[in-house]
Amino acid sequence: MHLKAPPLLAALRRNPTGALLVLAQIAITLAVLCNAASIVAHTIAWVDRPTGFDTRDTFIAIVAPLSTGFNMASTESEDLAFLRARPDVVAASATNGAPLTHDGTFTDLGRSPDATTGVLVQTSMMPMDEQGLRALGVPLVAGRNFRANEIASRSATGKPQRPAEVIVTESLARALFPHGQPLGGTVYEYANQPLTIVGIARDFMGPQAGQPAYNMLIEPETLNNEFYELLVRARPGRRDAVLSALRQHIAAAHPNGPLVHSQTLADAQQLFNTDNRNIAIFLSAVTAVMLAVCCLGLFGLTAFNVSSRTKQIGVRRAVGARRRDIVAHFVAESGLILGGGALLGSVLALAVGQWLSNRYGEPRLDLIYVLGSIVTLGVVGQLAAWQPARRAASVPPSVATRTI
Repeated sequence: MHLKAPPLLAALRRNPTGALLVLAQIAITLAVLCNAASIVAHTIAWVDRPTGFDTRDTFIAIVAPLSTGFNMASTESEDLAFLRARPDVVAASATNGAPLTHDGTFTDLGRSPDATTGVLVQTSMMPMDEQGLRALGVPLVAGRNFRANEIASRSATGKPQRPAEVIVTESLARALFPHGQPLGGTVYEYANQPLTIVGIARDFMGPQAGQPAYNMLIEPETLNNEFYELLVRARPGRRDAVLSALRQHIAAAHPNGPLVHSQTLADAQQLFNTDNRNIAIFLSAVTAVMLAVCCLGLFGLTAFNVSSRTKQIGVRRAVGARRRDIVAHFVAESGLILGGGALLGSVLALAVGQWLSNRYGEPRLDLIYVLGSIVTLGVVGQLAAWQPARRAASVPPSVATRTI
């Protein structure tokens, strides 16, 4: 049997409303499936990215005063001296914006003091002192570390003493100097603050989950106005003991400035990725439900067409149509609907993907997701139409023709 498009289209015109509704459902499902698959894939890739630092033996501790007149600069120095004197501490640093905590700020860096010229690179900032990189377990790949006399603190009014030297990660160095030498180069924060790059660190993730992940600017600055954060890396197996000792020290040395929060970077990483995992699970569940509903719609349409064409099926069987011919006809009808829905859905998917990219900074939709979604929806949709088509082919000609 040779299937031709005109008879198939004529058969679909017998129930155009149902066919158009299912076609629209297929198009919407395909658009959601493509973009959801893309988002889930990028989300999983994000979760699997290496942090670039030691999460197992490192923790953060936040100290905040309970009353006015608390000398944070003095207590911060005292706490750091206590930690650095312990033999089971590798390094301890004061910081303002610990990694994987969403506690930090973004800035824009460029190679020109004029914001209207050149390219501005979005950067995550992480102030720390001379032991910050060692506390993270992040090595320098070029240049030098900060010196103790270069560490700036905020004044009582909250205005920072702006640093002149900074350290950048390898990714940020490549973004700022794609064809030049970043070490010793000058970049501008907010397009007017000149900063000299004195060191380049291995890539590591910063406080925020935003893109790009490894564009990190490390400034020699430590003290916040309302609290300070201690970033501590212990020797293997000694993390909990060091944290317990720090709690006891703070309780005895300055009880009016207690340790209000502590967290290991392993726990911070798990919490940091929770939202991404939840998004992936939610999108996968919603897409699976939409795919199931879409297949039910195609199944229902094919079943309705079979039940309403008993006479025509009987006549065709009586004049010699084989079972596989009947099955092929209904499968071809569903294939036409699937093809139309796939064409419309592909256009809709690309439009939605472009909107998500422009509006929320999502990566542009790759055509591989469109092709994969078309194949998936086509296979599942044809399987949904297969059972009603087989039921139509199973009706004996002698039974079907009695209704004539």
